[in-house]
Amino acid sequence: MRRSSKNLAGKDITAALAGWNFEPGQVNVRIIRGKDGKPKIQLRLDLGLLQMELNGRPDGKRPHNNTSELDHQLRRLEKHRKMFGEFAGFSLSASACAALRAESAMFYHRYLSLFVLEQYDAVIRDTQHSLDVLDLCHHFANEAHDRNIMEQYRPYILMMQGRSRACRAIKDGFPKTALAYLKTTLRRVLELYPKPLGRRSYEAQVLMTMIRELRHGIPMDPLTKLRRELRRAVVAEQYERAANLRDELTAMETLGAIDTAPSLPAVTPATASTKSDTARPVQRRYRPRRERNQTAKHAPSAPKAIQPPDEPSTGLS
Repeated sequence: MRRSSKNLAGKDITAALAGWNFEPGQVNVRIIRGKDGKPKIQLRLDLGLLQMELNGRPDGKRPHNNTSELDHQLRRLEKHRKMFGEFAGFSLSASACAALRAESAMFYHRYLSLFVLEQYDAVIRDTQHSLDVLDLCHHFANEAHDRNIMEQYRPYILMMQGRSRACRAIKDGFPKTALAYLKTTLRRVLELYPKPLGRRSYEAQVLMTMIRELRHGIPMDPLTKLRRELRRAVVAEQYERAANLRDELTAMETLGAIDTAPSLPAVTPATASTKSDTARPVQRRYRPRRERNQTAKHAPSAPKAIQPPDEPSTGLS
């Protein structure tokens, strides 16, 4: 333990906390202008506050002269690939994994704060950092403990990233895109849990609540409504009603109401189908960040530092 009594005058943070009381159950966060002229994020805690940089590594450090510990390890990985032509043989020591976990804890505090501040692009950036750390450790850590210890937080990180993508889409006026993001994220979260625990998980409950709220606010288009009514009529064996509904859909297609019509259920008794109750194993192949980013351009697109506080508003109510 190191103690210092030199140059401590004026270090009291009481003035910074004046008028900013800690509120239990809330994420108390604000952005201030630092002495260097750059914006800083401050997160109020019960015994003080955390101050973080808005960009780069939250503590402002540059480990190994890189923007982050993750970037340092990714550079090592790329150097190994160029030298040997493959990723096989690359490994992360226990100390390297510990440094990555410590860095992820900083990013957790920041993306939680950024979500409250509605800085959704920055949340997506920081959650992707954490997911990259999980992938790197999962594939290359020497010890099984280091490969698996953070996997328990993958559902939470995915949930925060999916919510942020959805909130950004809502903010931009694209509620249907937001709904697609939420459904995709929910599916990915459920794949990480054994059935039937997935739908009872905290992450799934948050996502399903947002989906319900969003669906309630989006008027159903006439074609979707007709298709649903047709399926219900078929299941209920109301074949005369089903035939009328099918004729109505066909007429709308003929009049050019839609460009292409998805296949419609035949007006015959429905046959029951069941899905396996066994959870599908998730296979993940490691891909470097550059390849993942290129893929993400064409698709709609939380470490255990502290326990997640009560969630802030989704902004949908």
